[in-house]
Amino acid sequence: MAQAYPLRCQGAYTGGMLLSPHFSLRELTQSQTAARLGIINQPGPKELEALKLVCTQILEPVRAQFHVPIFPSSGYRCPALNAAIGGSAKSQHCQGAAVDFEVAGLSPRSLVLWIQSNLTYDQLILEFPLPKDVNAGWVHVSRVKGANRRQSLTKTRSGISSGFPAF
Repeated sequence: MAQAYPLRCQGAYTGGMLLSPHFSLRELTQSQTAARLGIINQPGPKELEALKLVCTQILEPVRAQFHVPIFPSSGYRCPALNAAIGGSAKSQHCQGAAVDFEVAGLSPRSLVLWIQSNLTYDQLILEFPLPKDVNAGWVHVSRVKGANRRQSLTKTRSGISSGFPAF
């Protein structure tokens, strides 16, 4: 039997809203899973403010540094969407404080090393890198208002480890 998900999450949807000069609410809320399951992935006011912080303090500086397109694959996730994809109940995506993304022409490992050295973040995760494919994987980064932990992790099929691999 298929899992039933509530069709509405909180908030009023204004997908064309710019969260920062180069990133829209639509980019940070779009989800193929939500579309397929009929989940309306709408952030509330607190989550919108958190998304703006992620865009202005993480995505915009990355875009300015590398002068290439950035492709967010996951930003805000309402609880129904997060449950549908099997996300952690504590996911910062549900608070609007995290984004998963890639940068055209830059390896995920190079990206995490630049972020680690240049930006304030709460959690920075190199997700599913492969030693024989420098372009494999993506970056998860979160930024919160207030104290940020600067936690750096690598997530692979084997588990989660501290820091980033040397390959």
